[in-house]
Amino acid sequence: MSSHQIYLQRCIDLARLGAGSVSPNPMVGSVIVCDDKIIGEGYHKVYGQAHAEVNAINQVFETHENARELLQRSTIYVNLEPCSHFGKTPPCADLIISNQIPRAVIGCRDPFDQINGKGIEKLKNAGIEVSEGILTDQCIDLNKRFFTRIRKQRPYIILKWAQTANGFFAPADRSQKWISSQSSKQLVHQWRTEEDAVLVGKNTALADNPRLNTRKWSGRDPVRIIIDRRLELPLNLHIFDQSQDTIILTSKKLILLAG
Repeated sequence: MSSHQIYLQRCIDLARLGAGSVSPNPMVGSVIVCDDKIIGEGYHKVYGQAHAEVNAINQVFETHENARELLQRSTIYVNLEPCSHFGKTPPCADLIISNQIPRAVIGCRDPFDQINGKGIEKLKNAGIEVSEGILTDQCIDLNKRFFTRIRKQRPYIILKWAQTANGFFAPADRSQKWISSQSSKQLVHQWRTEEDAVLVGKNTALADNPRLNTRKWSGRDPVRIIIDRRLELPLNLHIFDQSQDTIILTSKKLILLAG
């Protein structure tokens, strides 16, 4: 791997640390390199709070007395194009410019209309050398949920089920028989922390009486979405315990239960 690829891979690894905490924003990591050494790094930790570039630049100032001089000789790496507009935080492109960082390496462009290419254009107009197209596929895959929402105006959907080696999901009498192992159950709970919502149908709710929470993994509970067209589910099921936000989809009306 080239040095650009190595540092962008580090950005991707850092960005993943924000999984489950930054949605609907994308996961972003940033690395600052001077004289072939990482002098600062950061990632977007919580939705609405500081972006990756801010945390990386702040770390340089926190750990180096000559931070400003170092930044003026550095390259900043980021897996997603720096923002160029005022949202919940100021533009990261402006921060890079104000700290006179001369080079930027960007994994992929941000598809959001208010940014798409504008952050890169702002950096170039300020005289910053910008490199693109490195590990682009990996950077897009990292934020496939975000890209799907922006480009296709729909949620990113994951289909999950358990089945036996000979192709069965459950006994014919619909009795509950666990196929998943303890380790696979734990993995599913980890996945739940990384997604905004989990959806099941009426029959699953009846047969399994699931909680659809993350009790086997540390993290936020997803929104529960239940399809119950005729509102036939009994109210003593776990999904009605109001321990987390729940949406019931019916042919009659939309029901929201706040956790």
